[in-house]
Amino acid sequence: MSNALFTPFSVRGMTLPNRIVMAPMTRGFSPNGVPGDNVADYYKRRAENEVGLIITEGTLIKREAAGSNPNYPLFHGEDALKGWKKVVTGVKAASGKIAPQLWHEGLTRKPGAGHFPDAPSDSPSGITHTGKKVAEALSEEDIADIVDGFAASAGYAAELGFDAIELHGAHGYLIDEFFWDVMNQREDKYGGDLNDRATFAAEIIRQCRKAIGENMPIILRFSQWKQQDYSARLADTPEKLEAFLKIFVDAGVDILHCSQRRFWEPEFEGSNLNLAGWAKKLTGLPTITVGSVGLHGDFFEAFQGQGAEAASLDELFDRLERNEFDMVAIGRALLQDPHWAAKVKEGRFDALEDYRADALKTLY
Repeated sequence: MSNALFTPFSVRGMTLPNRIVMAPMTRGFSPNGVPGDNVADYYKRRAENEVGLIITEGTLIKREAAGSNPNYPLFHGEDALKGWKKVVTGVKAASGKIAPQLWHEGLTRKPGAGHFPDAPSDSPSGITHTGKKVAEALSEEDIADIVDGFAASAGYAAELGFDAIELHGAHGYLIDEFFWDVMNQREDKYGGDLNDRATFAAEIIRQCRKAIGENMPIILRFSQWKQQDYSARLADTPEKLEAFLKIFVDAGVDILHCSQRRFWEPEFEGSNLNLAGWAKKLTGLPTITVGSVGLHGDFFEAFQGQGAEAASLDELFDRLERNEFDMVAIGRALLQDPHWAAKVKEGRFDALEDYRADALKTLY
């Protein structure tokens, strides 16, 4: 099939065969944090079937409070890194490209959970989005340790042969908690207005760049909405969004992964551009759009046990042809069907499957 979705794309030392990105999706199939052969096979199947770039599920940096589930994969330690090397080897054998998503859950991780249950949870100010004090605010020494943890994992990614890295700065996890004024009430350089609250992420980007060198792209995933509050917004005007994103451009980010619940929804009044469209217009950087691509119903309904019917891709194709954004991340559709991208390339739209909610638990 001939459309922009299946044209190559290049950015800072990485050339993709097409614009399809596998969205990062937490699965929890890595006992004790170590991805096994089943995880390697899972990603290899997508690489064998026309996915241009695979972004892995969230992987935990070296910080005891980073994750809430002992089955979430680590991105540090000898055993976990050996497991990720198998993943990279399998994807490369299928001529694929892959990036780990580096993750710290922040205050969504409750004390007593995860690989290190005795560790206190990390957050900017120790308060929830409702204003409840539940932990101590991170010290500047703790923040420096977390920045170093992200950079160390980025360095491991480069050593293992990954093609890029993604920093998870969305959905109410730690980096995003620093962005969000209701959870970040610090009075030092990491607090203040929205631009000041971006300082933490900018430091992570700069240190990751030092760790990986100049030939490997850094992707930042961000969102306006939070899992704690779907209606939350960091920037309510294009001007505020531009100033916010410029901080990451200056820090050295290469790609903005712009998370929406529904990709077709306009971000600001008076324009049909979605969040990825605005981010590209305001920064000039390549952007990835994501949010219920190919499906009716957003992913919150999936977590509530609801399925979703396959939806037309016509609007997606039209927006990509207009260069509103550069890449398209596919989540649930690829989680369920590793052949999704190949089917689209072949024009087999009648073979695209409805989404089953139980696919969230599948190894397929």
